[in-house]
Amino acid sequence: MISYLKGKLIYKSSLIKKDNYLIIDVNGVGYKVFVLDKVLVSTKLQDELELYIYTQVAETALDLYGFSSQEELNFFELLISISGIGPKSAMDILRKAKVEDLTKAVQTGNDDILSKVSGLGSKTAQKIVLGLKDKLGSMELLSGQWDAHFGDAFEALLGLGYQSAQIKEALAECQSEDVGERVKEALKILSQK
Repeated sequence: MISYLKGKLIYKSSLIKKDNYLIIDVNGVGYKVFVLDKVLVSTKLQDELELYIYTQVAETALDLYGFSSQEELNFFELLISISGIGPKSAMDILRKAKVEDLTKAVQTGNDDILSKVSGLGSKTAQKIVLGLKDKLGSMELLSGQWDAHFGDAFEALLGLGYQSAQIKEALAECQSEDVGERVKEALKILSQK
């Protein structure tokens, strides 16, 4: 599974299209990566680019979604964990609303804030607020900080193919201070989900 790409930007779609994407040349292989508007606008051809990637594998496609930070990727993964919101919908939501606005709406339980700031419909805003309420608190995403001593355990679990959001949720429940024990605890938690 692809989780990170670093390479030269060789093509970018126009902002007029709904599905903004770039093509990144990584050692002679071109990867088509769907990105947010701000990534498309802030880059130019031949730029060296680093993106954190979410890989969607479906029956008829293998799509890559790229983000400029791990935090954006984590929030994207939270959004797609909500029933009825797929990767394309999550990208559209992140185009309309800032992560800070989404977080504030979830913290306060006020989906009206989200509707007003982003222009999302009230049903979608309600679904996001309800769907993220428990998940945000358990992952320490609200503060924007992730405890650095989880780093080695996080990397080990990431290497085993688990998604960032799943890993953070599991590690938040672990009690052990030892990295090896923490990984074992997290694997038990992950196997039960």
